[in-house]
This record gives sequence, C-alpha cells and structure tokens, in this order.
Amino acid sequence: MNIELTLAIMSTVSSPPDFSTLLQFFKALANESRLKLVGILAQRECSVEELAALLHLKEPTVSHHLTKLKELNLVQMRPDGNTHFYQLDSEALLALNKAILTQDQMASLVNGVEAEVWDEKVLKSYLEAGRLKEIPASRRKRLVILKWLVRQFDEGITYPEKAVNQLIQQYHPDSATLRRELIGYRMMQRDKGIYWRLPETEWQETA
Repeated sequence: MNIELTLAIMSTVSSPPDFSTLLQFFKALANESRLKLVGILAQRECSVEELAALLHLKEPTVSHHLTKLKELNLVQMRPDGNTHFYQLDSEALLALNKAILTQDQMASLVNGVEAEVWDEKVLKSYLEAGRLKEIPASRRKRLVILKWLVRQFDEGITYPEKAVNQLIQQYHPDSATLRRELIGYRMMQRDKGIYWRLPETEWQETA
C-alpha cells in the first residue's frame, strides 16, 4: 500500500473513519479464502506455492488474494532468490484495529441517523399543533422532548424565571416540572432566578 493510503488509515485513529476506508477493509476480508490466508500468515511466513497447497487453490488465485491484502498493507513480502515469502504485518493490523474497529469509531459512521429518526417519531407522537400533549414517562422520550423544548430558548440570552415559565407554557401548562427537568439535564443553567441555555456539548443523557 502506498504511503498516502497508510497515512490516511493512521489518521483515522484521531478522527472518524471514512466509508471508503471501511469498505476497502471489509471487502478485502469478506472472503473465506482471504480470511484463511490471513490466519496462516499470522502464524508463519509462506510462499505463494505453499499457500496454494494449504488452501487447495491455484497459485494465480492466491496471488490475487495477496494483492488485495497488500493494498491494505496487511501482509509483508520478503524476497528470497526467485521466491517471495509473505507474512501478516501485525503492526498494520493493530493500526487498522485502532483506526476503524473501535466501538466509538464504528458508531461515528452513523452519528445522527438513529437519533434523527427516533426524535422525529417521538415528536410526532407527543406534539399536536406545536404543543406538547403530555410529558413522556419514558426517560428516552422525555429527553427528546426536552431537547426540542430547550431549542425554543435563544443561546446567549438570559431569562428571568417568569419569562421561562411563560415560554414553556406556550407548549405545556406544567412549566415547573419542565423547567426543573431542563436544569436537571443540564440543558439550562440557573443563578439567582436567572436562566440561560447551555451549549449542547454540556447536555446530559441522564438527570
């Protein structure tokens, strides 16, 4: 694999992986013969001839599979006369594992997808003509409603408690409960009867 692709994969350790890198990785390993080949090369180095015998494949087929793995830098080649020996590159495998196979990195590929669909469903169920029909008992559903409600407040603006209650009551009569919840989930802050909306990065999933 060329240095540009190596650096691209390594760079995903500190940033979300792109789909092309993931697709290339999974496509390369989405083959029984290649997986077996990786397993063999993880134990010892082999020539194409040896691999062909071990896997009951033709040598050109083995060479094709090795090319796919070399594109991801997963195998190293060592020449010995007219024979080339291959072995799994454990450091490259570890780098790929750190870059794209962590739970957080995999989850980052669909950031917002599930949340948006879920939020839309909850809002559709609990809102009618722009007002909240009831406060959800479910914590997950209530969190969606609170996120929607706090966005009715402008960032960078302070509100006295009376103004907070009036704004909330435009959407639901129980302003006391919803106001406390907004504070509990750290969506709003309060000091001496003055309220303001906190940045989304500070919002909590649990009160």
